[in-house]
Amino acid sequence: MNRGFIFLLTVLFFNNTIKAQEQNDSSYKDLNEIIIRSFEQNKKASLTTATVKVIELNNADKSNKTSLVNGFNSIAGVRMEERSPGSYRINIRGSSVRSPFGVRNVKVYWNNIPVTDPGGNTYFNQFAFNNFSSIELYKGPASSMYGAGTGGLILINNFDRWQPGVSLEYMTGSYNLQNIFAAASFGTKDNRNQLTYAHNASDGYRIQSAMRRDNFTYQSQIKLTDKQQLNASFLYTDLYYQTPGALTLAEYNANPKAARPAAGTLPSAVAVNASIRQKTMLAGFTNQYKFNSQFSNSTTLYGSFAHIKNSAIRNYERRIEPSFGARTVFSFKEDKLAGNEKSSFQLVAGSELQQGYFNTQVSKNKKGNPDTLQTNDDINYNVVSVFTQADLVLNEQWFLSAGVSFNHNHVEITRLNKYPVLTQTRTYRNEATPRFVIKRKIINNLFLSVTASKGFSPPTVSELLPSTGVISTNLEAESGWNYEANTDYHFSFNHSFVNLNVTAFSFRLNNGLVQRRDSSGADYFVNASVLKEKGIETHAQYIYSLINKPIDYIAVTADYTFNHFRYGKFVQDAADYSNNIIPSVPANTISLAADISFKNGIYFSSTYYTASKIFLNDANTAVAGTYHLLGIKTGWRKTVQKKYKLNFYAGADNLLNETYSLGNDINAQANRFYNAAPGRNYFIGLSFQYLSKK
Repeated sequence: MNRGFIFLLTVLFFNNTIKAQEQNDSSYKDLNEIIIRSFEQNKKASLTTATVKVIELNNADKSNKTSLVNGFNSIAGVRMEERSPGSYRINIRGSSVRSPFGVRNVKVYWNNIPVTDPGGNTYFNQFAFNNFSSIELYKGPASSMYGAGTGGLILINNFDRWQPGVSLEYMTGSYNLQNIFAAASFGTKDNRNQLTYAHNASDGYRIQSAMRRDNFTYQSQIKLTDKQQLNASFLYTDLYYQTPGALTLAEYNANPKAARPAAGTLPSAVAVNASIRQKTMLAGFTNQYKFNSQFSNSTTLYGSFAHIKNSAIRNYERRIEPSFGARTVFSFKEDKLAGNEKSSFQLVAGSELQQGYFNTQVSKNKKGNPDTLQTNDDINYNVVSVFTQADLVLNEQWFLSAGVSFNHNHVEITRLNKYPVLTQTRTYRNEATPRFVIKRKIINNLFLSVTASKGFSPPTVSELLPSTGVISTNLEAESGWNYEANTDYHFSFNHSFVNLNVTAFSFRLNNGLVQRRDSSGADYFVNASVLKEKGIETHAQYIYSLINKPIDYIAVTADYTFNHFRYGKFVQDAADYSNNIIPSVPANTISLAADISFKNGIYFSSTYYTASKIFLNDANTAVAGTYHLLGIKTGWRKTVQKKYKLNFYAGADNLLNETYSLGNDINAQANRFYNAAPGRNYFIGLSFQYLSKK
């Protein structure tokens, strides 16, 4: 079978008769051509004050499409971790130090709808690969416009490209990987509709690590009048994934595929069927109205619901989490300031409201089923944010931005299983979270910018109510100032495009939240005095487009991250962690990617990623070693009559067959830090697309 596949690729490579009807989609695009939405910029990247990195659907396709790990890890300063299939963490400049699981301290939106719930948690694993057309990532505090959070901002857009048609894709691979993606787009330019479905399943690399996800979305965009447009988005996901649990170093070295064994009074992961059943729904409407050519409003109303069942080693948890909210933004624009087409002014003001009514029940776990009730808590979480921002462009030489928000977070936790029933409350307020940016065009296509921003992030529900069951309303919100300088240079010559970007930052975070575990392995959180985070992030990209040559384009990208993250004065009980390295953050990461596409439809891509050693506890006595990941993908695309598209591909991840831990348990009790990632694995897939006239 392998020989037949190689023979097929060889024949296609030398086949020069299929050029006339080929219309290949380039996997790379100049970032400066992309419209940036973050901070209500809605401009080309070179004209914005937000330093944003963009993952597009085309250039995110470097692996088996079960997750976005490869796509996220290709960006300097960003690290996505996967403890097991379906269990993700996203680390933007160290933000996962307070995340034993899930995505916290990073604000996420999907089609203008807040995905991050009022309690501060984000179920990022509800998304499938075909739920986006582009993803914008902003690193550092975004509180000036997006409320609480010091880690960063992720905007997921799923309606950028619309053309009537249908598509179907099937993929299979190692560990019984089964992926199905289907989509249908229909309507007219004034009434656009899109349906998507995704099915992802895998037996997993480790024992007790199988997963299954079924995902359905619907989007609609209706132009009511020349002034008004209504967008609707709906997402439903049914997800089940097993959680094998972390291993000690001895267990990890002996058999990295093993699930957590029984230890003392605690059962094994297999005995309790350690797993999560998660059903989530997200729906929202966005009304865009232009009062005139200068003044407009965008208002989003949404509701979400999550139903979680977590069979864990220590207990069985059931969570019901309905929430709703609204976000409105008023914008005034003057595109030709003082008659100058290259000067403009924009003033933005708005607010965001979120309200959640959650219930969490924790029971004793009896062979994977709930037994005796231990705690039953109602959580009422209310979030209000009011913000404004002014942007000024002077002759496309100076770019100035100043914004500020005021945030109010109020939580009430009522324990229902104890009498008398008592309610604990806490209100987190911040005076202001400003953000200032000055950007200067030095010479043609060379820009220098400096940013000062303040971040504010109160504890999430998972931190106020950790698995110890102790209500922790005594925790303080973390906050601090981030300073960074960025230089960006791009130029073109002889059908070539080059982009160079360097960012240096320094972030001093006060009352940083840090995870701990008690003797039974339950997690809880404490406030560290100061976290001192400094780093350098570099990005280089080279694209060469050939004219009238067998090769369509060649693209090479390289990203490097250097982190110097240290605790300030941090004494916990009898332990002094002052000046220690903050765990979970590698000091160095390198990401490389090379792509080549031929005019006859053949394409090849390869990726390389390495991360230096990672300390796993505050004492810096446990370490996860350096690892090197190499991946390849090759395929053949063909377009017939501009409306039928075929794509046949195959590839492999972790070609070096490295044994490494991705998604370590930080500050774990009994030294259970390690969650092994898959060894060498393969995938193969076929997609078909039919496009009708726009």
